[in-house]
Amino acid sequence: MAFVVHAVYFAVAILFILGLKAMSSPVTARKGIMWAGVGMILATLVTFIYPNTDGAGLLFFAPGKSINLILTVAAIAIGGGVAWWLGKVVKMTDMPQMVAVYNGMGGGAAALIAAVEFARGEHLTVIVSTLAVLGALIGSVAFSGSIVAFLKLQGIMKKTWRLPAQNLVNMILAAVAVALGAAIVLLAGNPAMPVMLVAFFVLSLFFGVVLTSPIGGADMPVVISLLNAFTGLAVGFEGYVLGNPALVIAGIVVGASGTLLTQLMAKAMNRPITNVIFTPITGEAQAGGGEIEGSMKELGAMDAAAMMRYAEKVVIVPGYGMAVAGAQHKVWELTKLLEEAGVQVKFAIHPVAGRMPGHMNVLLAEAGVPYDMIFDLEEINDEFPTTDVALVIGANDVVNPVARTDKGSPIYGMPILDADRAQSCIVIKRGKGAGYSGIENALFYAENTSMLYGSAQQAVADVITQIKTLL
Repeated sequence: MAFVVHAVYFAVAILFILGLKAMSSPVTARKGIMWAGVGMILATLVTFIYPNTDGAGLLFFAPGKSINLILTVAAIAIGGGVAWWLGKVVKMTDMPQMVAVYNGMGGGAAALIAAVEFARGEHLTVIVSTLAVLGALIGSVAFSGSIVAFLKLQGIMKKTWRLPAQNLVNMILAAVAVALGAAIVLLAGNPAMPVMLVAFFVLSLFFGVVLTSPIGGADMPVVISLLNAFTGLAVGFEGYVLGNPALVIAGIVVGASGTLLTQLMAKAMNRPITNVIFTPITGEAQAGGGEIEGSMKELGAMDAAAMMRYAEKVVIVPGYGMAVAGAQHKVWELTKLLEEAGVQVKFAIHPVAGRMPGHMNVLLAEAGVPYDMIFDLEEINDEFPTTDVALVIGANDVVNPVARTDKGSPIYGMPILDADRAQSCIVIKRGKGAGYSGIENALFYAENTSMLYGSAQQAVADVITQIKTLL
């Protein structure tokens, strides 16, 4: 029986790796999700025939273990049912929040595994105890940090919360948590163990809240990716504690991919990860280089329609404003009209646009935009000088020219989409305020930029109506 279990785990590992590889491209992402899903189902099912540690009988079907079987099946049914329902009803604009919550659940589950192992009171080797403590600490931080990320993305927690001497507090909390963890490892079996365990988990959860609360919305994509890496690492540690190869492999894969993605996103912002965590861009951030010269110039839907209808090339830059308005379908309708008129249309995506990695790609794919029309920053930036109209829909920091010019700006050095270098730029924006990070955008004041105010969906719909009169 053990051979069958390990053979299935080997197949699960292959499915996880192939699935993750397929997810790297929008063309094969759906296939990758299916493969990984099949792997997860197999890993779950094989648990029911997992042998006992003494090799006699099966884990769930041994005498006295029937209650475990009932509770496990009930938990899978409830959890699976809730997840299926949420997956069906969640709005695309709420997907970042959903990702944050599910990621947090993984970290919390890893922490609970460690709690159960210690609560049993059985003797654990120093290595196993150490990995259990590390997994519990990292998992607890990932859980509470992800909940904070959810609250911020959902708009429930509207402001950043920063303590005096925040970084010093972070270091003290981390040091105390590590000290408590070390005590748990060294003093296994001590009568004070339950008190230490409770203190350790409470402190670890609080540390996750304190660490994540000061981080503003502009950094949230990087934070979600980092917390995802934390969850993978925690799951990998607890997999070793349980002696479960599937958990070890899944944790390593998720932790490694999450770490690489975090590094890539931090590079796309030209900010080290430590800077994102310890010197975040908050809602109170300012450009820091004095007032921006010029003024915003408003235009109507008819003027915007004429500019794009008679252009040769239009590049569309989507941002979170498009997601909030649910305007992706209208944007695709606009694109098809322009193509019918002989206009070349492309989409430019910044790595950190939106509120999670790949947010804009997901929205455009949902609307039916072909993958070969969507280009990353490195692929599209050289084309802006030969672009007649750059249409920016609800994006801010990713097209802000101060990133190239103002050394006092928090986003200085961050690679941006060069929308300001197009012949003309039209910005659809709900109002005249600064973006989510609080940094004023010099693009809005540029000579070649015009502002089309209003909800992205209504504004694009108005432009579509006007373009139809010109066809």
